[in-house]
Amino acid sequence: MNSAQPNAIRYLLLLALAAILIAAGYALRHTVSCFLLSFVLAYLLDPLLVYLERTKVQRVYGIVILYVILAIFSAIILIFFVPFLTLRWQQLIQNFPGYLLKIQALADGWKAQFLPFAAAEEWRWLVDSATQNFDKLLGRIGSGLYATLTRMVFNLFNLVLAPILVFFMLFYKQAITDGITSWLPARRRETLLALGRDINGSIGGYIRGQFAVSAIVAILSAIALFVLDVDYALFNGIFAGLASILPFIGVILATIPALFFAYVKFQSGMALFQVVAAFSVIYFLEGYVIKPLVFKEAMNLNPLVTVIVVMAFGELMGFWGILLAIPIAAAGKIVAHYIRQGKFAEEG
Repeated sequence: MNSAQPNAIRYLLLLALAAILIAAGYALRHTVSCFLLSFVLAYLLDPLLVYLERTKVQRVYGIVILYVILAIFSAIILIFFVPFLTLRWQQLIQNFPGYLLKIQALADGWKAQFLPFAAAEEWRWLVDSATQNFDKLLGRIGSGLYATLTRMVFNLFNLVLAPILVFFMLFYKQAITDGITSWLPARRRETLLALGRDINGSIGGYIRGQFAVSAIVAILSAIALFVLDVDYALFNGIFAGLASILPFIGVILATIPALFFAYVKFQSGMALFQVVAAFSVIYFLEGYVIKPLVFKEAMNLNPLVTVIVVMAFGELMGFWGILLAIPIAAAGKIVAHYIRQGKFAEEG
């Protein structure tokens, strides 16, 4: 049998296994979402545990120290931050229909302004059609907001279960690593371990770096919108931080809610210009100052491939697919690099 045939069969089996795992993950997406939340938190906390271990603190005691610190921090947030955030969220839910009515009134004004009484019928039906589609869009936005709130309440269960999973992930990290290592073929073990270290460094560096970038963008955006007196500056800032996860199109998505609230409140082109200018400065700093400082090693991914991967994983896994699409693509690139270098070639 040709030596290339077993390799082809092996790769087909790996692709089939990957397809099965993706299908199972989609069917169990709520469970997978909880696991991924724990996985990301463990990646964020593990470097701190490694630092404590270097200072001669046993891992279990390091976990306890971190959990105590996080518990104090969480208590402060629950006491001072969550009530304010909850109150503002309730106000947003109550006031959002009013915002939609204001936008509808503005749309009717635009219709009256750009459609004189003597206008031809073909222009009139075009404007009427656009207005009806706009009304449908507003209705979808309103229903989508309430659906999002429902999903957020459901996902609160993940916040309760995640700390337990994170504890076991951190505590049994070495045992899990040793167990996986023992299953690796002996003659490929060193190569596979080196591959695992490269992938681990890529994924861990991206997750920690993106967390820092999103936090900085959220804070800067909230401050800028607060200075501009845009309603719900905090929520808009948080959304901008989350949108920064999306490559290339995140900056566009981040400005939409801010522009919406700014125009409804001020009904001024200058207000829109100020919001766009503020976000332009923030994302310029993100792209040319913050990310080069936070990400020590670039992912070096093709922009087109990046967008396609983010869209595909976002469709399959939602928020977590968007967050992990880039490191997964980077891991695939690392594997492809190992294959091109012949590191998985059969040894004689």
